[in-house]
Amino acid sequence: MNLNTIFLIGPQGSGKGTQARKLAEKLNFFYWEMGGILREVAQEGTELGNTVKNLIDNGILLEDELLLKVVKARLDTIPSGKGVIFDGIPRRIGQAQFLTDYLKKQGRSEFTTLFINLPREASINRLLARAEKQNRKDDTREAIEIRLGFYDRDTVPVLNFLKTQSTFFEIDGQPPVEEVTATINKTLSL
Repeated sequence: MNLNTIFLIGPQGSGKGTQARKLAEKLNFFYWEMGGILREVAQEGTELGNTVKNLIDNGILLEDELLLKVVKARLDTIPSGKGVIFDGIPRRIGQAQFLTDYLKKQGRSEFTTLFINLPREASINRLLARAEKQNRKDDTREAIEIRLGFYDRDTVPVLNFLKTQSTFFEIDGQPPVEEVTATINKTLSL
């Protein structure tokens, strides 16, 4: 399997960020964490940053046009020969179409998707625990419910799109981190 572009997708709290970081380190890939990039932009104090901050603080996902402004600028900084792992994008069909088309124009044509599945209540419990540990304002129960609602409405259809555009694997996100990592490594023949 030719690995150069990997999408890690799953509900909030599924451990996709942890697994994406581990996999990026193992493969020496660029780790694209959309949430972190957006939080950086939110701290910049610019008009765009203030808009992003307000949306994040209220648990609202950015509209595609706004998000893709950030994406375009950052994607062009990744060398074409460097593998990349995307965490937190695409979340909507428009993003998925834009991203796969844009990546193909950059010479990346083989995509792999790892879908880390986790039941809704497990997602909520993990996010509430993380909120306590990290004092994250965007992880209130209300904000979590809003984000999971967006996930069900917007991101679940992206999975069907990526099944047609990539080599697609579903991973159970419920076991401990080490077991999920081992499953991913076995799935990707690493």
